Amino acid sequence: MTTNKLDTLEPLGSLSMTDRVENSLRLYFTESGFKPGDSLPNEQEMAQKLNVSRNVVREALSRLRMLGMIEARPRRGMVIAQPDLLVGLEKVMNPSLLSQDNLKDVFELRLILEMGIAEFLFARKTEQDLNELEAIVASQNDARVVSKEEEIAFHGKLYEMTGNDTFKRFQTLLMPTFDHVFTGYYNQSKKIEIPNPVTHHDLFKILKTGTVEEFRKAMYTHLAVYFASIL
Repeated sequence: MTTNKLDTLEPLGSLSMTDRVENSLRLYFTESGFKPGDSLPNEQEMAQKLNVSRNVVREALSRLRMLGMIEARPRRGMVIAQPDLLVGLEKVMNPSLLSQDNLKDVFELRLILEMGIAEFLFARKTEQDLNELEAIVASQNDARVVSKEEEIAFHGKLYEMTGNDTFKRFQTLLMPTFDHVFTGYYNQSKKIEIPNPVTHHDLFKILKTGTVEEFRKAMYTHLAVYFASIL
């Protein structure tokens, strides 16, 4: 069977002119070594160089501004900004917009991150942190069965104790997954029984007087019901 040589040609993407300009500007910023605070050429200069209308450049720049890649400065015009890593995700992390697969992926990411949290907690914990965590644990009605709010309070405090601002803000992104968990994996009719489960109170005691390795093992047991459900 003869192969049509045209079959080797791939169709061009359906990118709009604004898409093309946005991509060109991203590449230009990278290849030109722009750093946060560096001023950009004005719209007219970029439009002439790219051989497009000024309106197209303005729309492309507006997109980059929404992503936090550039910002307007008084008397300086557009400059390269320091992007906020999570601002875009925070705006779209709406449970009504996410599929169950999306929610599951985000929750699995939570498990991955929390299994690596021990070293940071032990290196950066303070007496005040431990006192606040102890108060959270003491306020829980039942150590074996926690509410969604109690789960958020305890693990949110752990995120804060890492001293990593990005990780702390990540709790906001995880909010939709708690509903996913408490209506699915944590539903009593579906819950998998784990022998000798580790409670929040157990984790607190180890964090206060135990070791990094003890905490890591305890955290795995604490999350074992989720690992068992997912894996």
